[in-house]
Amino acid sequence: MVAYCASMTAPANSPITSSLATIREAQKLLASYFPPTRLVPAPSISQPNAAAYLKLELELPTGSFKPRGALWGLTANLRRQPIEEVTASSTGNHGAAVAYAAKTLGLRATIFLPANPNPVKRKRIADLGARIVESGGPDLAHAFLQAKKYSAHPGIFFLNDATDVDLPAGPATIGVEILEQLPAVQAIYVPMGDTALIRGVAAAIRQLKPNVRIVGVQAERAPSYFLSWKEGRAVPTDTCDTCADGLATRTPEADNVRAIRQLVDDVILVSEDEMIEAIRRLHREGITAEPSGAAATAAFLKQPPPSGPAALLVTGGNITDAIRQRAGLQ
Repeated sequence: MVAYCASMTAPANSPITSSLATIREAQKLLASYFPPTRLVPAPSISQPNAAAYLKLELELPTGSFKPRGALWGLTANLRRQPIEEVTASSTGNHGAAVAYAAKTLGLRATIFLPANPNPVKRKRIADLGARIVESGGPDLAHAFLQAKKYSAHPGIFFLNDATDVDLPAGPATIGVEILEQLPAVQAIYVPMGDTALIRGVAAAIRQLKPNVRIVGVQAERAPSYFLSWKEGRAVPTDTCDTCADGLATRTPEADNVRAIRQLVDDVILVSEDEMIEAIRRLHREGITAEPSGAAATAAFLKQPPPSGPAALLVTGGNITDAIRQRAGLQ
């Protein structure tokens, strides 16, 4: 394990909500369920002055990084209160992770999805035994309201990955793993949906090796947090119509905006075509990623760092047949 000089607690005015001590505790807990994900070199994606390494979060149970936050967040809340049933609103990956965490911890789960959800992700949720409620509307807004209303009953806990204060310590363990696997890393590219992932990863990095550059990535057609990061206030969008359903967020949380303003060095927008091309490029490396899972690679190809090795988070592999066909995958 690589040692770094770091404080165990963040300053009072810091956007870091997960202390290093809490992140280490989450790391220990998660290690009892699955090993660290691999960080592998990507020669065909690397640039002349910046070697690319892929952090393969799609190797986790449910095919995305989300079980880190769901398991830790649910465990932390179970320590405080009795929970009989856990709920979530999700475009798919968080819902599958909550279903997995609930099954692992012996709880019931109800997952609220938008209309016409990703069929691969929906099947994962169903296979894990969770009850599914498809709630009208193409994005999460209505599903969120329905989940919140349902969760008002006693014994039911709504694990909302956009606002739960415990959950980011789970994905923060990704940052710790990257530093242990690649101590020389100079930049980390992180997709931004509800921002729990980037807030967690950045919290770990800022406490361990603060000179590492944190680069957020959003879809051009779902740029709410990019706009908010630029303007310093929550800027919602009317739609979030992107093939990257894991990035389809249109209503930013003000607290999350304040955090990423301080934690994130840059945010890059990527187009639908750029994500599809990144899926193709990752496939040449033997990796099949969904659009949101390929977003960090798309951003690196579009705007690589000036120097040094970079870690690109491949956050999910739940790709639909339609996206496979669009990318020309066999």
